[in-house]
Amino acid sequence: MKLVILRTDIKTKKKVKRIKPLLKNNPIISNWSVDIEDIDNVLRIETQNDANENEIITMIHNQGFYCESLPDY
Repeated sequence: MKLVILRTDIKTKKKVKRIKPLLKNNPIISNWSVDIEDIDNVLRIETQNDANENEIITMIHNQGFYCESLPDY
C-alpha cells in the first residue's frame, strides 16, 4: 500500500462531493479523505499498489481543482 498526501483547494463539503465519484470508483484507490479544516486542505489517498502520484494529481486537476504534492517537513 502507498499513501499519497496532496495539498488542494478543496475547501468545502460540496467540493468534496464533486470528487467523491472519481475517487470512490477508482480501482487503485482503497481509501481517501480530505481535511477541509487543515490550512492545506490535505487530500490523503491510500492506494493498493504503487500508483503514480502525477496521475492522481492530473485526475484532480481534470476535475477543476488545484492539487500538488505536499512538501515533507
